[in-house]
Amino acid sequence: MRAIKNFAKKVRKNKILLLMLLPAVVYVIIFSYIPMGGIIVAFKRFSFTKGFLGSPWCGLENFRFLFISDKLWPLMRNTLLYNIAFITAGVILEVGFAIIVNELGSKWFKKVFQSFMFLPFFISWVVVLAIVDAIFGYDSGIINNLLQSLGMERFNVYVNAAPWPFLLVFFKAWKQTGYGSIVYLAAITGMDQEIVDAAEIDGANIWQRIRYITIPGLKPTIIIMTLLAVGNIFRGDFGMFYQLIGNNSVLLEVGDILDLYIYRAMVSSSNLGMASAAGFYQSILCFFTILAANWMVRKYDPEYSLF
Repeated sequence: MRAIKNFAKKVRKNKILLLMLLPAVVYVIIFSYIPMGGIIVAFKRFSFTKGFLGSPWCGLENFRFLFISDKLWPLMRNTLLYNIAFITAGVILEVGFAIIVNELGSKWFKKVFQSFMFLPFFISWVVVLAIVDAIFGYDSGIINNLLQSLGMERFNVYVNAAPWPFLLVFFKAWKQTGYGSIVYLAAITGMDQEIVDAAEIDGANIWQRIRYITIPGLKPTIIIMTLLAVGNIFRGDFGMFYQLIGNNSVLLEVGDILDLYIYRAMVSSSNLGMASAAGFYQSILCFFTILAANWMVRKYDPEYSLF
């Protein structure tokens, strides 16, 4: 009874803060927790006329199309390796650009630089595809026109899979770096400026201040952001891969991922149960991955773990 009274007292004391939190809680419940009931579709032979509850159970039959396919391991490998590359490049570039923006002296130039850095995030992958075509297009691409002007043969990037792993990582980093650097820039801004000033007075140059003060101060933020990214390491950026790779059989050798394969299977068969099973399989992989990553961080330093 006493615990209930204490709880009620805390609620009354923080009612304004709780009301501010309420929309976020409602959003998460509606769009994250309630849809979890749809997992049952992965174990049913779904029929639109019978609905979620009326459709007959089929056990693990919907998972068969994944496990009997010889593409499961290459799909998992591609998804995993691309996300590792995205996370690695993202952390390095986001931290680097956050430090650069913080060290810029002119406030006007800092705002302009940050705006241009943030702009690619708002460009859709459809527009990025047009940019790729304008740069690498066989007939009118800038690079091929330059090669022809130099007396060299044109290069058709759409029938050569070798450059695409690098192109995908580049365009992903180009699009996400500005947005991702905001978190690190906020962390840098929240650091104790007196420590930086004291180091400067003691004769530390800009590189020493970055190495011994800024980067160690960003360590908790880097670990937390990396852990959050690892939670989706088996989920690919469907928009990017669908627009840039699509159904190009040559590029699918190096650019096919779980999400793209599931989409093609869904379109060809219209089987909602199979798509749900594949999504559930991805969620299980991500769940165990984040548990493993969090366990390793706890072994290294418990203060930096998520739980």
